[in-house]
Amino acid sequence: MFRIPLVVALVLLPPGGAHASRRPDVTASRAQRDQWPAYGGDRGGSRFSPQTQITRANVSRLKVAWTYRTGELGQGARDSAKITFEATPLFVDGTLYLSTAFGRVIALDPATGKERWTFDAGVNRSRRFSELTSRGVSAWRDSKAAAPGSACALRIFFASADARLHAIDGRTGLKCAGFGTDGTIDLGVGIGMSGNIDYNVSSPPAIIGDLVVTGAAIGDNFSSYTGNGVVRAWDARTGQERWHWNPVADFPDGTRIGAANAWSVISVDSTRDLLFVPTTSPSPDFFGGRRPGDNRWGNSVVALRGSTGELVWGFQTVHHDLWDYDNAAQPVLVTVRKDGRDVAAVAQPTKMGSLFLLERETGKPIFAVEERAVPATRVAGEPAHPTQPFPTLPRPLMPQGRLRPEDAFGINDAEREECRAMIAKYRNEGIYTPPDLQGTIAYPGNASGTNWGSAAFDPARQILVLNTSRLATLVQLIPRDSMRALRAREPGYEYGNMTGAPYGMRRKTLESSASAIPCNPPPWGTLAAVHLPTGQVKWEVPLGAIPEGLERAGSLRGKKIGVPNGGGPLLTASGLVFIGAAMDDRIRAFNTETGEEIWSAPLPRSGIATPMTYMAGGRQYVVIAAGGHGKMDLPIGDYVIAFAIDGSEQ
Repeated sequence: MFRIPLVVALVLLPPGGAHASRRPDVTASRAQRDQWPAYGGDRGGSRFSPQTQITRANVSRLKVAWTYRTGELGQGARDSAKITFEATPLFVDGTLYLSTAFGRVIALDPATGKERWTFDAGVNRSRRFSELTSRGVSAWRDSKAAAPGSACALRIFFASADARLHAIDGRTGLKCAGFGTDGTIDLGVGIGMSGNIDYNVSSPPAIIGDLVVTGAAIGDNFSSYTGNGVVRAWDARTGQERWHWNPVADFPDGTRIGAANAWSVISVDSTRDLLFVPTTSPSPDFFGGRRPGDNRWGNSVVALRGSTGELVWGFQTVHHDLWDYDNAAQPVLVTVRKDGRDVAAVAQPTKMGSLFLLERETGKPIFAVEERAVPATRVAGEPAHPTQPFPTLPRPLMPQGRLRPEDAFGINDAEREECRAMIAKYRNEGIYTPPDLQGTIAYPGNASGTNWGSAAFDPARQILVLNTSRLATLVQLIPRDSMRALRAREPGYEYGNMTGAPYGMRRKTLESSASAIPCNPPPWGTLAAVHLPTGQVKWEVPLGAIPEGLERAGSLRGKKIGVPNGGGPLLTASGLVFIGAAMDDRIRAFNTETGEEIWSAPLPRSGIATPMTYMAGGRQYVVIAAGGHGKMDLPIGDYVIAFAIDGSEQ
């Protein structure tokens, strides 16, 4: 099927010890600049590298330098069809570190790709998982270590799919025994979620000072209370809990709200002692009758004091979410040159295609945000919010208006007519049309906009680059007594019981039945650049081609029409955007200034991950995980591919 995931990468000062005008440290050593020490390149998620060896003039000479295979293809796993390889490696102190979905951490030589050590968390492959991925690991240096090379002086922190946090010696791959219980913490203990199949971790933890901070992924729709979306900080040496923060509180009548968790990557401003947490929708996603109000701090960007967990500010991007519009993207910490001054800011891309730009210390929008009326609910007992926030700049990066029958797409007349009929049948009054019992079209859908790949920021050019998917989702509420029969009669949906609510739900991408091509018009995936000081979209281009081997796509095969995508971009100081992300098996380079595609190379599987870059032995390498994607119905793989000028692999 033509699918993408439904849920689908400094100095510590006391609180208040920094101001917005403070400039970042530019005196870092060459060795530090050559590294990629955090999932997003830095802890603020800029996905930017100062490297300039690979340029627009010589990028055409990039070839494969080495290939490593993890051997992890979900062998013997109950949920092998869900498996994904979305990791972005770290490069720290001369070693690459990456992780796999079933709990292996691997250390590689950066110049050759040869394996140095592996760690296996021993994840139980026979159990079911609501999510089955790992996007990477985090690194922490112990300032109190006896010597730089002593045991666990460099720790690699890794959260496995079964919600366990592991501390690993970066030099040897052995557990750091003094952390937790024999180097491991069960993150479900203390919140009643230990061993729960719908509670896991898919993103690397955040590091601030001597603390390791974790969120979690929680299954959205199995119940109206799905467990606690708590964010917690752990002592990096001992594993002791230092603080916790709960995004939502129970109601006075005892009603419990679940989720609003942080399954994506948390960003860190160590100078300001701030964490920036992207939260998700409270549970269940599509009916909010048991959670009246705007449900703060769900669907928000939340700034927490890193040392204490104190709430500093929060900005809600969706009120009383009924569409699964999680803040899936890591908040990107940027410094924007605006009106003659440098403004420390947070850029939050969203599934809706909106981009919110907020002052980092206060959460105040830099461009005005308007509360606008949105379509009313037709479901009894649903206190849908009457308005939603819309940024005035930048413009939306995907359509947000009503999807009309005349907009229907199809690869032939029959499929076009099928799509027209579906669009005419179901309710759609534009973005934020609430779900109901007759079925509604959510456009943007829950797998639209910018997801976990987030965005990349070039500080010199002041350009933010981000990829989006453009898909519509059919959502329907189902009376509780009809769920079992409907599930048996019409299995081509994702169903959620939403136990505790008067309704269950079902959803699927709005697509033709024969080819599974989306009914909304292409492009279904784009890459865009926003000039942050002005909020203007500088360029926007389709991202990716229909895979040549997709027989059912007919005459669309091979066309650069723009396809659904996952993963994100990498920017370099030489003015290049590197990105895989698309369903086709290619990695590409674009001109940061113009959006022109100037290089591409085949991959053995789709690169549904975010690339990274580093210098080793005098050469600049660009590395990407090419693992396909089980939940996108793409062939899965276990490849890590490194490119360099003229390559070396034979």
